[in-house]
Amino acid sequence: MATVMLDGNRTEISPGTTLGDLLPGHDTSLSVAIIKPGISSHSETRQYLLKTTAGEIVVEIAGEETLSLPSLPSGLEVRWQDRQTVSFGPFSAGFSPARRPARYERGDLILGCGGFDPSRSVLVFSRKTHSADHGAAADGGRLGQVVSGRGVVDRLGQGDKILSIEPVISFSESVNALSTTDLGLEVTDGMQIITHIRVEAQGYDSTTGKYSNQAAGSVELLLLALRSGRFTSSQRMSTHIRCDTLAGTTVPYEAGSSRREGAVMLRTSGKKQGSVYIYTEDLPRSLAHTRTGQVVHGIEIAKIAKEGESFEIRVTPDKFDLVGIRLDQAISFAAGRGVTLTPDREGPDRIIITQEPATTLDVLAGGKVAVKTVPGSQVIDIVLDDLHAPETCRIFREITGLKFHDVGRLPLFFAFDDVYLFETKIPKTINIKPENTPEDEVTAGAFAMTNESRKGAGMVGVRTSENSEFGPTSEPFSGTNVMGRVVDLQKLGSLKEGDMVYFREVHE
Repeated sequence: MATVMLDGNRTEISPGTTLGDLLPGHDTSLSVAIIKPGISSHSETRQYLLKTTAGEIVVEIAGEETLSLPSLPSGLEVRWQDRQTVSFGPFSAGFSPARRPARYERGDLILGCGGFDPSRSVLVFSRKTHSADHGAAADGGRLGQVVSGRGVVDRLGQGDKILSIEPVISFSESVNALSTTDLGLEVTDGMQIITHIRVEAQGYDSTTGKYSNQAAGSVELLLLALRSGRFTSSQRMSTHIRCDTLAGTTVPYEAGSSRREGAVMLRTSGKKQGSVYIYTEDLPRSLAHTRTGQVVHGIEIAKIAKEGESFEIRVTPDKFDLVGIRLDQAISFAAGRGVTLTPDREGPDRIIITQEPATTLDVLAGGKVAVKTVPGSQVIDIVLDDLHAPETCRIFREITGLKFHDVGRLPLFFAFDDVYLFETKIPKTINIKPENTPEDEVTAGAFAMTNESRKGAGMVGVRTSENSEFGPTSEPFSGTNVMGRVVDLQKLGSLKEGDMVYFREVHE
């Protein structure tokens, strides 16, 4: 009888067995990793470690190598540096300067020269996005990208040197490895099949079952980013794979450490602040990343999955978030996790709007939680239309708190006839561009936000009856972004101006 390893467990299979036979009910939108037997080996990656007097920098070469970095003379010194770049040289290289500017991103490594003379070539590190003529070739002279050590690049100055340049050596296997969503794939003897990644959150000790709240804030954001159980690869590099579900979210720096293979980190600064990184190679510590967990099963998926693919991810512990559920359900849920729940008041049909402590690790470490509730009549269910109004829905979740919990809030500003308006505070830096504007009419229950074409940009409203002239915020259709609909229209009648109204997002 042939056997395969399914998530580390030996499983016997019969001839003709498919992936679907082994994984009944598996979500076909999620990839699994397939690894066939192979021979272990060591290989060079496309990365180079540059040891400098200011620290270590790892660069990844893109495309064909136009310059052998290890062949450069040792002891290259900083030639010039400013806010945009820092360069090392000189040395001789063979290329033709184009004598025209090019655009560069932060972290780019560029081959340029001084005085348009290739015998005075330099390595140029881009410190920020800019356009300039660095004496590079017609293609811009980009050699690659800094994947670790951007902070070191920022610190480099006069007198600093490159002490050595070494290729990064990694352990690899000569195997036929792939990721797939094809459940009709026939499995064969000796295959390894990995269906998911399992992560233990920072602060959870699996040997004792105890919790520490040292990284409670950042771990809570990790649990939020992955609460769907899905990790979508927004970018993959040879050192890591990245998920941008929570990109743009402020993350505290709480637990610094080296980025070892399997480390799960959240970015704390930069354009991708809030993104989740799973490291597949060892890298030095970075002050732009805080540690939130460790992969304990399935790192092979992170190494194999292609950019754009999604796969299952499980994090221990599960998120402890009672906001948005009924009090009686919350009491049962808390008891099941060994937590004592104290409500502000008892009563039927009460919905939780806040919990204290707010984070999972704080709750589990202390074993108790206090909650505030409101009557169910004050909680209005809504359905948001991410397909047709993704940006408007994103802004609405940000301003109401729905980004972090299943219940958000806005005060009722004004009510007249069939229109209810809700007051918002949207920063002036946020532009609400026209999106999903109605054409012929809006239906009863339509939920909308005024876009930037009108003075009342940011106002949120709902209509309880259809209208062929004006949107839910009483603006013309051109100024109306329809972002969903209100399910509980009957609850609006009991609201008074100034009431805090709680919105609960539901999915249909």
